[in-house]
Amino acid sequence: MQNESPRKSPEDWLNAADTEKTRGRFKIFLGYAPGVGKTFSMLSEGIRRSQRGEDVVIGIVETHGRKATAELASKLEHVPPRQMDYKGTLFSEMDVDAILARAPQVALIDELAHTNIEGSRFAKRYEDVLLLLDAKIDVLSTINVQHIESLTPRIQSLTGITVRETVPDWVLDRADEIVISDLTPEALATRMRRGDIYPLERSERALQNFFRRGNLIALREMALHRVTRAVDRTLNDYVQSKQLGAHWSVTEKVAVCISASSQARDLIARGARLAEGLDGELFVVHVQSEKDEDPERRRTLEASLQFATNLGAKIVHLSGKNIPSTTAAFVKENRITQAIFGRSALHGLRKYLYYLAIQRFMSEAPHVDLHIVTQEGR
Repeated sequence: MQNESPRKSPEDWLNAADTEKTRGRFKIFLGYAPGVGKTFSMLSEGIRRSQRGEDVVIGIVETHGRKATAELASKLEHVPPRQMDYKGTLFSEMDVDAILARAPQVALIDELAHTNIEGSRFAKRYEDVLLLLDAKIDVLSTINVQHIESLTPRIQSLTGITVRETVPDWVLDRADEIVISDLTPEALATRMRRGDIYPLERSERALQNFFRRGNLIALREMALHRVTRAVDRTLNDYVQSKQLGAHWSVTEKVAVCISASSQARDLIARGARLAEGLDGELFVVHVQSEKDEDPERRRTLEASLQFATNLGAKIVHLSGKNIPSTTAAFVKENRITQAIFGRSALHGLRKYLYYLAIQRFMSEAPHVDLHIVTQEGR
């Protein structure tokens, strides 16, 4: 009689369900300028995954006439593009329906910010990507930092170059992994002068405009910060799943703890300056109190919160009878690195109670750097 295979326990079935793929994995190669190697890196990973036995296809790749990129692209299967007529001119567009029908494990899709020709299934290429991810196809894609929607105005002001194609920030937030394709500005300028990025007749003009050294340094810093933000978000998910300590953090996070007082605006402004100096996130935290039902206090609080919103802060409303403990719990859970409290000229019992509250907060959130700002009497 043959041995029967062991029956799966309920835990085995749960573990199998947890690992079942519900959507494709999304990896983005981020650069700060053309020529830093995003497409090359994407193709290199695609080739490695193909050599490991994965079914990899190229949905669309723009070689821009670069020989090394074209050589890499020739090593992978291409899904033929779709030829589309637009105002009497033929354009080649990625054929998302053909990719879906081909059903590979991995699709390489260059230039995430691309706008599709009118008549395409979707207006933007990132919408094609989202469809493929929903079909459980892994996607490797590329984007330059100037095409991230929230950064576009700042970059246009910096470089003087109008950016017409953008990707909403929430699309990048959906990425499972963002890696930077990095190159020093000096090395990029050398590549430019060799004609590796643009034809030589265009290179010198580009070096005097978008590729000015100051521009490249600033763009590179923005790209590095964006990757740091993605790493911190991934770390946050890991910390929460593993229930690790609040000291696990990459980016600075500043929390300004306010009440419904007229001095709150000064605290918020102080916190905004600190967050900007640290290149961190700003939170404005208010623990609700029965005293806030007073119409005058409510108006003051609403004005302070509007001021905070105008400065780009994330507003957090908390509920709890014990203000120090409630605030400390938020600080730990969200891995806040800097906390700001106000202190007016208190005397007697009120002074004692204030310091008692601060001591409790510090004992429950020992990892945070605490700033106590002296203010005028309330």
